[in-house]
Amino acid sequence: MEYRVSAPDVLRDPLVVPEKLLMGPGPSNAPPRVLEAMARPILGHLHPETLKIMDDIKAGVRYLFQTNNAATFCLSASGHGGMEATLCNLLEDGDVVLIGHTGHWGDRAADMASRYGADVRLVRASQGSSLALPEIRRVIETHRPSVLFLTQGESSTGVRQGLEGVGALCRAHDCLLVVDTVASLGGTPFHMDAWEVDAAYTGSQKVLGAPPGITPISFNHRAVERYRRRQTKVKVYYWDMFLVGDYWGCFGRPRIYHHTISSTLLYGLREAIAMACEESLPSLIARHQDCAKRLHDGLRAMGLELYAQERDRLPTVTTIRVPAGLDWLQVSQYAMKTYLVEISGGLGPTAGQVFRIGLMGQNATSERVDRVLQVFRDSIKAVKPDFAFPRSASKM
Repeated sequence: MEYRVSAPDVLRDPLVVPEKLLMGPGPSNAPPRVLEAMARPILGHLHPETLKIMDDIKAGVRYLFQTNNAATFCLSASGHGGMEATLCNLLEDGDVVLIGHTGHWGDRAADMASRYGADVRLVRASQGSSLALPEIRRVIETHRPSVLFLTQGESSTGVRQGLEGVGALCRAHDCLLVVDTVASLGGTPFHMDAWEVDAAYTGSQKVLGAPPGITPISFNHRAVERYRRRQTKVKVYYWDMFLVGDYWGCFGRPRIYHHTISSTLLYGLREAIAMACEESLPSLIARHQDCAKRLHDGLRAMGLELYAQERDRLPTVTTIRVPAGLDWLQVSQYAMKTYLVEISGGLGPTAGQVFRIGLMGQNATSERVDRVLQVFRDSIKAVKPDFAFPRSASKM
């Protein structure tokens, strides 16, 4: 038979991947140690060496989450997979889920939960702010949800949601607490066991500096028991906690084939977690917080206004209000074209309203803070030459 579709000429060209400084809300630049690990030979998904690397990762993830949960593993998916898996496993048709909305990821969780047949209720924080504990208590008592979903690090708004006291409140009302830590873990404290969080997940490509596509996740005993009491099967085979958990050896049963995991993503994540452990969580968090303060001080010196309220600011992603008369897209494009530095615009409710600068992983250093401040200033000046910087900012 004749082959009627020809091989594309474009694939005759060599692969070109430029070196960019990723100072947006993620992914962050991967350290050389992570990239070198990913160049190692591919292994089979049930080879004993692969299973050993998976076990290493489980131990490291427990440290990062500060948990002893047996059901701690990774999903072969981006951070969205963590959101899908927690909601898919813990919700059945008609269950009331309460979404704490501090930005775009609250909208996304609500959309997902509705697709699994849940009765979705939202509580919205005011612009640039988090939800206070008394407000959370009020809406839990009003809606009596079976699951409360909160985003600790809302990357669309730069808001950090406080969690202390929420887990105890949920337990008092027979409610599971699910927390998205994709943009926050490693940049601000998170204590899964001490704060009584029932399910949590994070992103590999943010503070950890691993490639996207493999998502750490953890369920505690209450979440596992909720799964056991389900009246119906989990609606998506790929997200089923017990099936994936058995592949990762979480429940003391023989390890099974669930899917073909990427061994190279495992190598990269394993080394990224090892680097975080070597630095230690207290040091890692302090570094991100120190760099965030340096960035915030520099932005204020330029006469720019931060979007999130000071008490609620996320260290890893900073949102800056777009000044009147300034085209944010032109500034972002100029920074990328001229300096190969990524500075992002808003997302969801902040689209067109803010710039977003990320400080994550190896990009959270004083040198890179100073670099992005200079590029940001120069890009604004190039796009709008008459922009009125304070006198101090002109000397940066």
